[in-house]
Amino acid sequence: MTRLNLWTLSVLASASLLAACNTAPEAPQATVDVPVSYKEAADAQSRWKTAEPAEAQPRGEWWRAFGDAQLNALEEQADAGNPGLAVAAARVKAARALLGTAESDRSLQVGAQAGVTRQKLSAVEAGAADGTRLKPMTVWQAGLGASYEVDLFQRVANGVRAAEADAQASEATLRSVRLALQADVAQAYYQVRTLDAVVDLLSRTLTLREQTLDLIEKRRKAGDLSELDLARAQADRAGTRAELQAAQGDRRRAEQALALLLGKPPAAFSLPPQPLAVDVVVPQVPAGLPSALLERRPDVTAAQARMMATNARVGQARSALFPALVLTAQGGQASTELSDLFAMSARSWLVSAVFNLPIIDGGRNRAAITRAEAALDESVADYRQSVLQAFGDVEGQLSSLSSTRDQAGSIDEALNAARRSADLADKRYRAGEDSYLTLIDAQRSLLSAERQAVQLRGAWVGQTVGLVRALGGGW
Repeated sequence: MTRLNLWTLSVLASASLLAACNTAPEAPQATVDVPVSYKEAADAQSRWKTAEPAEAQPRGEWWRAFGDAQLNALEEQADAGNPGLAVAAARVKAARALLGTAESDRSLQVGAQAGVTRQKLSAVEAGAADGTRLKPMTVWQAGLGASYEVDLFQRVANGVRAAEADAQASEATLRSVRLALQADVAQAYYQVRTLDAVVDLLSRTLTLREQTLDLIEKRRKAGDLSELDLARAQADRAGTRAELQAAQGDRRRAEQALALLLGKPPAAFSLPPQPLAVDVVVPQVPAGLPSALLERRPDVTAAQARMMATNARVGQARSALFPALVLTAQGGQASTELSDLFAMSARSWLVSAVFNLPIIDGGRNRAAITRAEAALDESVADYRQSVLQAFGDVEGQLSSLSSTRDQAGSIDEALNAARRSADLADKRYRAGEDSYLTLIDAQRSLLSAERQAVQLRGAWVGQTVGLVRALGGGW
């Protein structure tokens, strides 16, 4: 065996041994106390009508469980037209491209080159006697070059791991953005429907106020009532009209917000009025176990992937303190005459194995390591914060649903009492047994109870959507 072959084998053996060394720390363990169950889960069951499980629907299209064809169509439009979702999708594409760039560093790099050079060397550069006159010469060249970095201390591998984790984080972020968009569309849609119900209620109330005013005007002309009752009735009608106009304005603004979520200009979008039904179908969403939440929430998945990416970059930064080995090879033809370029005598080649070890860098590499380790600490804390936020979101939505359930019983009782009170007050007023002030007070109480009932239905639907979002989507 020749001396060159022994040298080559020793270099390759050493490189293989060093390539097995990984400078990245072990995967970080973000300690988070996971509860056995949700605190509010026991009180989260609603007594309203619930939908059947939509097991036949594709997993993830959770909004189909609400059984609303209009909502289904809006969700499809938002998925196709929302610019924020398109931005997140573009970032995923860019992250995958960066992963491809990182993976290319593992491969042998080969390039072809060809060219012509016209130059004149001085006598000293040519190794001739001083004062010698040299003529310009033309050099024709053609050949191939190859280079390969032996992955000592897994610098390249850690770069690939970091890029892979970045791509996973981008994909999880895309899922998070899509889930947030789906929930926002559903909540905005039901807000419009709730306002439709409020507008419908106020419109019917205004009609009732106008009928009452007509009755009072007739009785005033007959001398049965005073001017005070007429003024009160006119003021009440005007106040109800103002409430109706305010609700109509809120409805228009809610419709405009929904249009923006769909990626449409508000002027090009219109949703026909359709009051939220009293018996609106709302699915009963199971909270599940807190431990499962960490697997379902895309934002938690994204935070975990970012943590793994920063962990790999710590290894990249540490590997800069150690030698890098680059193998290069070049071969081709070089001649001063184009006709002799491919002659045997014009052949040339070069093979090299170069170790590069930083000795004095002014502390740059150490600072880079410190920065990478700080970024790792930040990502671990961010992951823990994401987990805690996920638990908090679920508990908050369960608590809101529980509170809404409790309010439902009270508002039903108040609504029945207010209807009976208003009916009795109307009969007593028409019989001349009570004043208009008593009648209008009973009607105002009824309107307030009816409006609370409408808003409660809207809150119930919106909070259910919020719980789906907090749980990470389809169940």
